[in-house]
Amino acid sequence: MNKWIFATGLMVMISLSTIAQRKGGERPSAEERAKRNTERMAEELTLTDAQKKQVLDINLEYAKKNEAEMAERRAEMEARKGEMDSKRGELKEQDAKIQAVLTEEQRAKWTEIKAERMDGRRGRRPNAQIEKDPRKGRKSGGK
Repeated sequence: MNKWIFATGLMVMISLSTIAQRKGGERPSAEERAKRNTERMAEELTLTDAQKKQVLDINLEYAKKNEAEMAERRAEMEARKGEMDSKRGELKEQDAKIQAVLTEEQRAKWTEIKAERMDGRRGRRPNAQIEKDPRKGRKSGGK
């Protein structure tokens, strides 16, 4: 039993140190990835020099293509984030203007209504937390 615990602990430590090393460094370039993959294939499949050159060219082509696609996705995500931040700013500005028009009682009620709406939205999201209703023994969502 102690050996199993020791072995498991050792495996966890090795895994964590490997993960920590990967996060610390930068992602290898497309050329480096292609060369590494080609070397691995050459070793496992005992490729000839001619095959190795052809495989390297293929791996390099797709590594560059994947790198370009990732850069495009990152740019799209940044653009979406910018749009969301802009929209969030507009909504805050709208709310501030509405708050200025309302009386103190109306502001309190409006804040309460917005909170209820937010709770309702959270319940409709596919990854929202679902809690069990202790009275009925059933799951209850946001509605």
